[in-house]
Amino acid sequence: MVEINEAFHLLWGKLERWFKQLVLMLPELFLATLVIVLSFVTARLLRKTSEKLLIRFTHSSALNNLVGTTVYVAALTLGIFFALSILKLDKTVTTLLAGAGIIGLALGFAFQDIAANFISGVIIAVRKPFVVGDVIDTNEHFGTIERINLRTIDIRRQTGELVKMPNRKVFESALINFTHYGIRRIDLKVGVSYAEDLERVREVVIAAMVGIPNQIEGKEVEVVYEEFGASSINFLVRYWIQYKRQTDFVYAKSEAIIRIKKAFDEHKIEIPFPITTLNFGIKGGKDLSIELKEAMPALLGKTKPPTDQEPQEDNPDQES
Repeated sequence: MVEINEAFHLLWGKLERWFKQLVLMLPELFLATLVIVLSFVTARLLRKTSEKLLIRFTHSSALNNLVGTTVYVAALTLGIFFALSILKLDKTVTTLLAGAGIIGLALGFAFQDIAANFISGVIIAVRKPFVVGDVIDTNEHFGTIERINLRTIDIRRQTGELVKMPNRKVFESALINFTHYGIRRIDLKVGVSYAEDLERVREVVIAAMVGIPNQIEGKEVEVVYEEFGASSINFLVRYWIQYKRQTDFVYAKSEAIIRIKKAFDEHKIEIPFPITTLNFGIKGGKDLSIELKEAMPALLGKTKPPTDQEPQEDNPDQES
């Protein structure tokens, strides 16, 4: 019974000291509570202000939310640390800061790839080298951008597949943006027979290319002869089109092929098939059929080679 009374007196004494300490700390508690409340209000105000300001520089909702949340958490954390300082809990603040630093360092090593993608996403959102709807080619993937996140970029390939490309790879690799300027040049390779008049071919091609869909006015169609091929003289038809999506390029190229083929048929211009020449020792490039016709009479009129003479029969009247 005595032990219970002593324990009760010890507990009561401790509670009494705590109560007295609480009463003495009431002004600090009130001030610390007021600081925390003001921190919440200030953090929300700063987040809204930062989001409104960022809209002027970037239209990335993910980046705006990220910056707003970061500002909110930083203001709130600063307010909490200040409140702890008012309560004379400086050692607690130091311990929390040291622990946060150690945890941050450990997380940095553990999630360095995620951090790299995240930072790359922030830089891409700020610099905006491309936007949703652009046609790009990067890391051997060609397609249209469907979504830009802070960690990945969604690329819809022309055949329908969706590629989620990490931001770090896009940021570190070469990238071709086909829709950045809104125009694109088509280089169409064509071949004609060696027997054709090349100047006439150029005129026919240029006339056939008038009125190609999405063609840019003011940029002339160029016909540039490129090489002597194995069975044809090859040239490039170069022309510029308005380019917003890949179908603009595909249809403009298809229309050009149709028009050139139709014009060649109308003007009897030959697009040769691949030809293989067999050399039978004939010089001067003469046709083999002509040579055979010239040689045929001589071959047909030639006599048979002489054969061995047959033995003569014995004449009974001949004297032995």
